[in-house]
Amino acid sequence: MDMVNNPPHYNKAGIETIQAIKAMLGEGFKYYLQGNIMKYIWRYEYKDGVQDLEKAQWYLNELIEDRKEDDTS
Repeated sequence: MDMVNNPPHYNKAGIETIQAIKAMLGEGFKYYLQGNIMKYIWRYEYKDGVQDLEKAQWYLNELIEDRKEDDTS
């Protein structure tokens, strides 16, 4: 089970939580992603170590993809 890239508790009712958040926040979604990147980098030494860095990386990858989509539209 991949608790960083595809945790099962975030995929209920046929939609991933991240997609629902994106739909609700619109342009504000990038700030949500930035906040999560900061959170996981800030706490990695004190909580879940490498797993928190991987989560920060996951959110960074999402932000990159979101910005690419925005640049092409």
